[in-house]
Amino acid sequence: MGDEPGTDGWLEDTRVSYDTVAADYAEQVRHLLDETPEERAALAHFAGLVRAGGGGPVADVGCGPGRVTAHLRGLGVDAFGIDLSPGMIDVARRGHPGVRFEVGTMTDLALADGSLAGLVAWYSLIHVPDDDIGVVLAHFRRALRPGGPLLLGFHAGDGSRLRTEGYGGHPMKVHMHRRRPGRMGAWLDSAGFAVEAHRTLTSAESALGAILLARRVR
Repeated sequence: MGDEPGTDGWLEDTRVSYDTVAADYAEQVRHLLDETPEERAALAHFAGLVRAGGGGPVADVGCGPGRVTAHLRGLGVDAFGIDLSPGMIDVARRGHPGVRFEVGTMTDLALADGSLAGLVAWYSLIHVPDDDIGVVLAHFRRALRPGGPLLLGFHAGDGSRLRTEGYGGHPMKVHMHRRRPGRMGAWLDSAGFAVEAHRTLTSAESALGAILLARRVR
């Protein structure tokens, strides 16, 4: 299993890292949405688009401990969560009983074609190498119904860094990739999405974050 961000080992490294930090990570991010009104506004707008489109299942892909999944459900959206880390899914199920959470990977998304009314990837693309972004976005497009909205949150900027220690001081081995909104928009266009809005901001979520809203158009 390689150490470079583009090698196949990144999935296993990410899974093991987040299994290790799951409980401490959940505690540290538990109240982030209380501190981020602009992010809450973006999620509320997304939820409104889903409801206006007739509703239906919404996947929070890379859901972690389920905080965004639960928030969307509070906005009247039929949201469920998917995460690579079984440890994170265990935490999510304990923290949000009655909400559907399942282990899965965005590089091989086990969802039926056109089955989603919307999809959120909230700071969950940050560990995906450039070479695999196209595969992930193809799965997102396939799972979304035509016109379905896609909401992305990610770290804005250039370059990558290896994180070797994380939440609670536990060892980790994950690459953190920053992307410019224009670059992400070009990838989305190639994957069959139309970008409707994007912005960058500084908040408790990220020193420089980006929020991007797109729709499946073909």
